[in-house]
Amino acid sequence: MFVVATAGHVDHGKSTLVRALTGMEPDRWAEERRRGMTIDLGFAWTSLPSGATVAFVDVPGHERFVPNMLAGVGPVPAALLVVAADEGWMPQSAEHLAVLDALGVAYGLVAVTRADLADPGAVVGRVRAEVAGTSLGAVEVVPVSAVTGVGLPGLRAALGRLGARLPAPVVDAPVRLWVDRCFTVRGSGTVVTGTLGAGRLRVGDELEVSADGSRVRVRGLHRLGVAGDEVSAVSRVAVNLRGVARERVARGDALVSPGGFGRVDVVDVRVVGEPVAGLPGSVMLHVGSAAVPVRVRPLGRDTARLRLARPVPLRVGDRAVLRDPGRRSVAGGVTVLDVAPPPLARRGAAAARARVLAGLDGRADAVGEVRRRGLVRASDLARMGVPSAVAPVVGDWLVDPERWAGWGARLVAEVSRYAGEHPLEPGVPVEVLRQRLGLPDRSLVEALVLAPLRVHGGRVGVGPVSGLPEPVVRAVDRLRGELRSRPFRAPEADRLAALGLGPREVGAAVRAGVLLRLAGNVVLLPGAVEEAVRVLAGLPQPFTLSAARQALDTTRRVAVPLLELLDSRGVTRRWPGDTRSVVAR
Repeated sequence: MFVVATAGHVDHGKSTLVRALTGMEPDRWAEERRRGMTIDLGFAWTSLPSGATVAFVDVPGHERFVPNMLAGVGPVPAALLVVAADEGWMPQSAEHLAVLDALGVAYGLVAVTRADLADPGAVVGRVRAEVAGTSLGAVEVVPVSAVTGVGLPGLRAALGRLGARLPAPVVDAPVRLWVDRCFTVRGSGTVVTGTLGAGRLRVGDELEVSADGSRVRVRGLHRLGVAGDEVSAVSRVAVNLRGVARERVARGDALVSPGGFGRVDVVDVRVVGEPVAGLPGSVMLHVGSAAVPVRVRPLGRDTARLRLARPVPLRVGDRAVLRDPGRRSVAGGVTVLDVAPPPLARRGAAAARARVLAGLDGRADAVGEVRRRGLVRASDLARMGVPSAVAPVVGDWLVDPERWAGWGARLVAEVSRYAGEHPLEPGVPVEVLRQRLGLPDRSLVEALVLAPLRVHGGRVGVGPVSGLPEPVVRAVDRLRGELRSRPFRAPEADRLAALGLGPREVGAAVRAGVLLRLAGNVVLLPGAVEEAVRVLAGLPQPFTLSAARQALDTTRRVAVPLLELLDSRGVTRRWPGDTRSVVAR
């Protein structure tokens, strides 16, 4: 199956031609049939001699309904341009062709209708000339008469050849279904329709509504009026949504795969058509079935920043149309270059940004995006429409190699700087380094650490685990020598100071785990707890504080906090009468 949108001037016979090709009535409204003029989008389909099925999105031709026409053409990959032989090339013929060109539609054909009322020869030549310079290029032109049937077999054959030329749809892509109709079916609830250009929908799938990011679930699917459990691109599809009010979804919204698209309200674009400097400050952006007011900020000769009135699910490379509602004319086509552009806060930022955009063409380029951004998540790139071909440094973080090397050098410098500012601390806290380097994730800091630096206990430092300055290491070694024969004779504060262990040095040694603080300035070596348990287990159980003090060869100043520490760890149990026993293990 493939989908084709009609295009052309009002009353040139688009709906009549679709009706003749399909046997279906594309005009849905009674007023359309009464007036003989298409007002809103119509839909019909038929099988071709080639065996393919073609679905038509029939659009209005009157200039007052160009926004409706844009909603129908936006998501569709091919077009059938209709020009009447008896009237020839007309204003909406030109505007509709300009829309197709702006959207970059490269597949289509032309039907010269009413061939029974006038010689189509002159019109065929004019049409070829007008179309040749657009994205459609050289196209088949088929004279037809929907009244007499002349040319219809040739048009059906041409449609078959058009369908065969269309690129194969990408069915494993995230879904972005632009909603062109929304209505309620009694007993079923809310139903939306659209052209599924890529991806696959299944009953039970969860989708996001682009307008507010809310989640909905697919209750049922119809393709060309037939229910099914699954629909693949490219298809006209009706989606029955579970648990969502009709008022929450409207034309211009999109149903998207969760996490597959960002909700974008600022984009940088390349403009084709009217010079950027000549664009009004406020225009309408037509993309998919959406029409969104935007503010235009020119950047370069053909580049601009658009600020959207509401978020839209856009990706790099998307094509859209800028239309000036005041002049009722197409102001230009745009190609989306960046959906997450940097702010323009400094003097000269706009000119610098224009130079960057001059080198972009709207094609996905993971290496270039990482280089420009310096640091980006692979998942964020995927939402932008840029599949990653770069290996992450940690998690899903992608980093420009040059920027990574610079951060590595800065990290070494910051570690040295912090050591000078805090000589008794065992390295720099990882969080401090994250803030100083301006990185968004602690894991990036840890990934930057290379020998001889190391990460331990949430800090980055040099050398052994303790990371203590050499004078403190020597002082602890002297204390270790004094405690070797009498491990529970904790020195007084003046002796600690004489060894080079003032309050700051003791604090650093305790944090590094090379000293054990019992209380205040009462410190022992870390192995003192295990040795105390061994000694106390050899006493008659239960034992008194006095017996423990004598067995440990220490003072009450040390014995009391040591026993309290053993109690808190569950190593000893306290009994009435201020006695204790070692808990059997």
